[in-house]
Amino acid sequence: MTPAARIAAAIEVLSDIQTRRRPAPDALKDWGLARRFAGSKDRAAVASLVYDALRCRASAAFLMGADTPRAIVLGMLVRLRLLDATALASLLSGERHAPAPLTEKETLRLASLPSLDDAPAPVAGDFPEWLAPSLTAAFGDATVDEMQAMVARAPLDIRVNTLKTDREALAEELAHFSPRQTPHSADGLRFAVGEDGRGPSLQSEPSFLDGRFEIQDEGSQLAARLTLAQAGERIVDLCAGAGGKTLALAALMRDDGALFATDVDTRRLVPLHGRLARSGATLVEVRSPKGRYDPARPDPLADLAGSIDCVVVDAPCTGSGTWRRNPDAKWRLRPGALAERRKEQATVLDRAARLVRPGGRIAYITCSLLPEENDGAVSAFLARQAGFAVVPGAEVLAAAGLAAVPHRRTDAGVLLTPRTTGTDGFFIAVLRRS
Repeated sequence: MTPAARIAAAIEVLSDIQTRRRPAPDALKDWGLARRFAGSKDRAAVASLVYDALRCRASAAFLMGADTPRAIVLGMLVRLRLLDATALASLLSGERHAPAPLTEKETLRLASLPSLDDAPAPVAGDFPEWLAPSLTAAFGDATVDEMQAMVARAPLDIRVNTLKTDREALAEELAHFSPRQTPHSADGLRFAVGEDGRGPSLQSEPSFLDGRFEIQDEGSQLAARLTLAQAGERIVDLCAGAGGKTLALAALMRDDGALFATDVDTRRLVPLHGRLARSGATLVEVRSPKGRYDPARPDPLADLAGSIDCVVVDAPCTGSGTWRRNPDAKWRLRPGALAERRKEQATVLDRAARLVRPGGRIAYITCSLLPEENDGAVSAFLARQAGFAVVPGAEVLAAAGLAAVPHRRTDAGVLLTPRTTGTDGFFIAVLRRS
């Protein structure tokens, strides 16, 4: 496919997303299945255009003065790909599957583009307008700057499995991909992504298949460290899912102690078993509910009540901290979903409280930027559950050896963001039981 044909395809896919209100991955998959002639590079390039358009959907529409799929793609090409009117005119020829030529209105608009400095915050920062109060509460005057950092593509990070190797040895083994050390995590390596948005094919490497590393954003690695997990402790990973943080905790514990992994849905735990086998960790016991966890049924962790040193709650949330990787998600998020996540957060925190021993702790983690899911969830928990107190963020960072990591301090914890820390957005609060 020519570059122009890829642009036309991106407009088509974006139109499908808007018209049918469907997730971007579904629309891209259907487009690829219907066009077998498109090779893997073509599909990756079209996906990159679509995701870039979603990253800056509001500002791109503002620049072009319209919110049609074509206008959004054109605005994105100006804003992120830095194409000017001459370059766009050469691409939009209407020939050989290229988009139709620029209209007179589009040509005039490109000749005198408005400044984003004059745009409302949700437009300049490319986020849904209904979230403006929440994000302003979190970031104040820096809201637009913080949210513009979410528009950039995320790098590809991995966590070295220190149960099997160390960072220097793995970096040497993967030297053909030119890895760099992550700036804050002692166990991380970072890889650049190409223009098509793809990083190197790490999951086919022998070192991955042998469990010597896992793909994990540096922010998630730091969040695991901020749980203050220690060798010899009894820890529960209450929302383990596929096990990314479970494996990180096992390495931090040096495979010494007891680590119980569970989730509300047994199906989410399925990938964890294979990952555990590769990792070499032996301290993990997976506790699966029968089907989906139901408070009315026997709790698979009932025998652990009041005996756990640390309960890690990687809570269900809106995922607003991962919008660099999932730009589609921010435009699909609705107030009802936020309300539902807050209910789930309350439920899982109360469940964690039953497991913690006196003097133990809950490490509450979200990949969210929204204060309702972060400080708000912690405050509501403290009002419901007597005997818990917030461990000051500075104390947690110092205990984890991360005092120098750039971050935002909140009333209840620590907030990592792409602009401040260079990671996905993560909130971490540690709550100590008296």
